[in-house]
Amino acid sequence: MLEAVTDPEIPVLSVVDMGIIRAVRIDETGLPNRPAVEITITPTYTGCPAMDVINTSIRLALIEGGITKHQIKTVLYPAWSTDWITESGKQKLKAYGIAPPQAKSTAPTMNLTEAEETIQCPQCNSTDTKLISRFGSTACKALYQCQDCKEPFDYFKCH
Repeated sequence: MLEAVTDPEIPVLSVVDMGIIRAVRIDETGLPNRPAVEITITPTYTGCPAMDVINTSIRLALIEGGITKHQIKTVLYPAWSTDWITESGKQKLKAYGIAPPQAKSTAPTMNLTEAEETIQCPQCNSTDTKLISRFGSTACKALYQCQDCKEPFDYFKCH
């Protein structure tokens, strides 16, 4: 059911792909004051505006799946990391036209020249790219332009 719940800002990724789902606990004892299913989630960052929509979407998916007794807990520690995005999720990002986050050891630094050399264009795979803005279509993305194919693209910032 959770695989069908997509991130409202990146609809090609499920909340599972994003690594937002931290735990699922199923209570089969049937106690009246305990949820049948408890899902623990971690937002991509504190104050992420998509989390209310994600909470509601998870609840609706559970209800549609016949699970009316449930609880969703939000935990902020450990903080979400782009390392939690699944490999499948990273491939989906690239196919959607968003450069996936790189491993922290190869992620861009504050040195703009180095950043421009390391972000690969999701359209043509060129590494001749230029940072246009540290903020893209959402706060978790930066805007780049490929110098070869000239296409602008978002880069999902590593954090």
